[in-house]
Amino acid sequence: MLDLEQQTPQNIEFMIDTIKTKLKMASAAAMQASHFNITQYEDIKELYEVVASKEKFSISEVEALVSELGKLRNK
Repeated sequence: MLDLEQQTPQNIEFMIDTIKTKLKMASAAAMQASHFNITQYEDIKELYEVVASKEKFSISEVEALVSELGKLRNK
């Protein structure tokens, strides 16, 4: 298991992949871990923890989470 307290590109990739899988994102291919900066690690981790803690999501929850993830992407 990864130590998510370590701010590494590998951990970002793991969290982004988990979020994409759990949210069943249709545009998952467009959301790559390389699109995120290590300086946003804590924000990504917060989103990951929210997603990891739930089994099912409403459409509005998915939209809100994807929107937040999109805001964290490198421009």
